[in-house]
Amino acid sequence: MALCALLLGVLPAARAFVVNINNGSRQLYFRVGDPGTGINTVSVDVSAAVLGNGVAQQMRSNAVDTNSEYDGFARCNLPNEVYVGGYFRRPGNGNQSATLTIAPPVALTSVGGITIPFSDISWTSSGNGDSGAQPFPAGSFSSNTSVNFPSNTWRESCHSFKYANSAFVAAGTYSGRVLYTLSSP
Repeated sequence: MALCALLLGVLPAARAFVVNINNGSRQLYFRVGDPGTGINTVSVDVSAAVLGNGVAQQMRSNAVDTNSEYDGFARCNLPNEVYVGGYFRRPGNGNQSATLTIAPPVALTSVGGITIPFSDISWTSSGNGDSGAQPFPAGSFSSNTSVNFPSNTWRESCHSFKYANSAFVAAGTYSGRVLYTLSSP
């Protein structure tokens, strides 16, 4: 069985850390995966021998860029991690925040219309040189997720995805697209 989840970077990306940046003209920047290359995918092939046994399966990405846009450091480890990050800059030092929304569909679907709940996909958050700060906590695609994105900070992480493999499903390619959106009031 091949399983494929598509990730869309609506705006640009970064690494597993948080740093303060200078205030300035209002800007939002966010990236998921490779910059300017369209949509990256993560996928897993589950062999018949382990299908549905409940042992989570590591997913692999087709991303090729592991480097932070903040300082060029190689944050992510390919092929198991995808770069996620960006910043919200605004004038002054007030407490205004942007919101990162991660919106999956309800299910991954196959050509034959068979579905797998998108909640069967989860992620962890880390990266090389991780400062311990996790701007995008680990989770699963069980519903829309909102993350507070404080102003005048650069936030980066690398996500590693797993498929729960908790049900016996028909062979096929299942796909869906997750939309990441950074917005501010």
